[in-house]
Amino acid sequence: MRLQVARIGKPHGIRGEVTVQITTDAPEDRFVPGRVFAVEPEQHGPLTLTRARWNKEILLLTFEEVADRNRAEELRGARLFIEADEESDSEESDEWFAHELVGLALVVDGQRIGQVTGLRSGAVQDLLEVELDDGEEVLLPFVEEIVPEVDLEAGEVVATPPPGLLDVNRANGEQEG
Repeated sequence: MRLQVARIGKPHGIRGEVTVQITTDAPEDRFVPGRVFAVEPEQHGPLTLTRARWNKEILLLTFEEVADRNRAEELRGARLFIEADEESDSEESDEWFAHELVGLALVVDGQRIGQVTGLRSGAVQDLLEVELDDGEEVLLPFVEEIVPEVDLEAGEVVATPPPGLLDVNRANGEQEG
């Protein structure tokens, strides 16, 4: 199974360098020269990393197959993946990867209320991205007090959110600050 590690953003400069939105908790381990990434849409890859560098808080990547700004622009929005086999076994730790969680039902008080659509890794805590059955998107802190159980066999994440948390954390109302 593949694990998404980034989404390509806009080109940076004229020599094919691109910005990326990181979707992994360990960019220093994932973005090393020589790493080959699977790409979606597939017509854009695979891509071989030749350089990774930070420009303030933005990670910039250069690929062997991308020589100029025009080719870099074609990659905008493409997603980069590595093989999940390279990751540690989550059953031996409390770590979960997005590919393990996406598609699981969100269960509160014994009732399915939505489905996990993603995982946002954060410096302080991770957030589950959830699409509620009413179509709304919410962010749920992925901490043991609120998400005490992940049951892969049952295909569900059991949550015990405090009253009002799902209303406050609706993605549409989220503000960047």
